[in-house]
Amino acid sequence: MRIRLSFALAAGVSLAAPIFASPTFASASPSAPMRHHRAHLARAAASRCGGVAGHATHTVLANPAGVPCHTAVTSRPHLAALATQPATTHATIKPLARVRFVPPLRGSLESLVRQNQRDEAEGLVRIEDDAQLDQLEASREIVPVPASYSLRVNPDLPLNRRYCRPWTANFLSDLARSHYVRFHRAFQVNSAVRTVAFQRALLEINGNAAPADGDIASPHLTGAAVDIGKKGMSLSELSWMRAWLLPLETAGKIDVEEEFYQSCFHITVYRGYAPLAPTRPAPPRMIARRHHATTTLLAAGVH
Repeated sequence: MRIRLSFALAAGVSLAAPIFASPTFASASPSAPMRHHRAHLARAAASRCGGVAGHATHTVLANPAGVPCHTAVTSRPHLAALATQPATTHATIKPLARVRFVPPLRGSLESLVRQNQRDEAEGLVRIEDDAQLDQLEASREIVPVPASYSLRVNPDLPLNRRYCRPWTANFLSDLARSHYVRFHRAFQVNSAVRTVAFQRALLEINGNAAPADGDIASPHLTGAAVDIGKKGMSLSELSWMRAWLLPLETAGKIDVEEEFYQSCFHITVYRGYAPLAPTRPAPPRMIARRHHATTTLLAAGVH
């Protein structure tokens, strides 16, 4: 018994070897335990380096299949099968989030003064009463608000006040077309041309109404302004409207005062209104069939 134990220790076999040794291993040559130990180290090294597929800390290589994980391990022919190739991953850039909110286009006293100054500079007069209003209608200096499947007119608005300036009508047609293709619903014009007589009567019941005279008189008196109702619009719809209107205001083609008491977009359109020229090719999801304008392109980015 002592002779056999001495022989086992001399051969380098520990007393614990029989616990994990298979019958084949027990009958192997004296160097078999060492080979098994090296194989175990190789597997541990591969796991630590991230060679295991899906390991989060592994470095992604441009050509993973062509680069061995550990040269020191894979250079030994009898351990080549133990080498694990790095995981192949495909990194993608997350697309930019679409715009979900555009700040309100708030008006100001300066804006109201500017609207009056520009209307006067363009030769527009304030319509005093219904008689003058009828004359402007007959001469086509004001035209009907372009009601259609994409644009409604407030049914409570008197028939002789469903009019506006020709360039204001063009603006409404462009906006209604783009809005309908995007949202598949119409918006509503709540107010258009007014007379001085009507504005004075309105002031008696609505303290927030603009004056009928002076430097800050209501631009509705010239027929160039309209109010588009916000009631029923979603947050996405409101943001889209703001994104569509803002470039035109920046270009000096319109002035916008977003009202909250009356819940509407008050918009004065100037004589030189025309859709802005496109700044880049139209995306596949274009929202206007005829006018691929800058306003349309920017509004297309609103979710």
